[in-house]
Amino acid sequence: GDGCGHTLLTPHSGTLSSKNYPGTYPNHTACRWRLRAPPGTSLLLAFGDVDLEPSERCARSSLLLADPQAGTAYGPYCRNAVPTTPLLVTNSSTVTVLFNSTSHRSGRGVLLSYATSEHPGRGEWDSPDPPSPCCSVYCPAGCKDIDGDIWGNPSQGYRDTSVLCKAAVHAGVIADELGGQVTLSREKGITLYESAFANGLHSKRGSLSEKRLVFHKACHVPLPACSDTLEVAAFNASSWWHEVDALGQDRAWAPQRAALGTAGHSWAAEPGSEAAWLELDLGTRRNVTGIVTKGSSEQHDYYVTSYRVSSSRDGKNWRPYRGSGGQEDKVFEGNTDSHGEVSNAFIPPIVARYLR
Repeated sequence: GDGCGHTLLTPHSGTLSSKNYPGTYPNHTACRWRLRAPPGTSLLLAFGDVDLEPSERCARSSLLLADPQAGTAYGPYCRNAVPTTPLLVTNSSTVTVLFNSTSHRSGRGVLLSYATSEHPGRGEWDSPDPPSPCCSVYCPAGCKDIDGDIWGNPSQGYRDTSVLCKAAVHAGVIADELGGQVTLSREKGITLYESAFANGLHSKRGSLSEKRLVFHKACHVPLPACSDTLEVAAFNASSWWHEVDALGQDRAWAPQRAALGTAGHSWAAEPGSEAAWLELDLGTRRNVTGIVTKGSSEQHDYYVTSYRVSSSRDGKNWRPYRGSGGQEDKVFEGNTDSHGEVSNAFIPPIVARYLR
């Protein structure tokens, strides 16, 4: 049977786990992952968790890593034969990871991450407890869906008990599908950490902690300082709704009402229209690093649940946003109600004058 759980494998880094992790993994399953790094590089593997039922020679459940180029193997590992170090440095660009289980009673299973030797690796790698005041940590791809909670948001920072790399995805400093190096500091905690929905992740509302994690674009330059709001010179749209209210008065949900923070009703496309779009003219070519959306609760519970983004430098030729090396147009997760704000980061940023 299929014993594979959450898996995201890219040429430069990735994260993988057994099925149901961190719940008990199933009986009688098997999974094989093949990790491939670019030629000329070697793989580094980090053991996040190896919790398999103990047995003689790991017969009931086992994790085995095979290095076909060097003809060596690591393991088998289980609860009474765990890896001696949390980081395994190989001399190979290809490693096969094998996970097997027979009949057993308990165990969270396996959680592994990997990266290639070409990454700087300055400081600690995916450390849950970064030193103060500033450090650089490498986060592999695939951290968004691993188990664990985060408290806080990009503007105020995150409670230091948050899963670090998951918080980095939420803050928009790395893309989950690529991972990468993040720079952060551990600063004095605050009384209350407000929840937020950003980059497809919900953070929690949390109480006081002694320290908080603050992500930086570069050391000593906090993220909020790099997040100035861009002015919009003009709005346009494929259509807009002309509402006739109970008193027979006409009210236009026009595109210029789409600016965040506009009092009253927002923009809305004409009811029944398909492939509706909203266009923003920034006046000149700008570097756009993200977007914040909100619904309209003015008499109507309206909001957009998902959307795509296109950009143009001349207003005529449009390019769909595909994110970090994607082959398909990226679909951004939008709002789940008409009240809350939702943030999404563009990694890499968009350089354009017009956005749709």
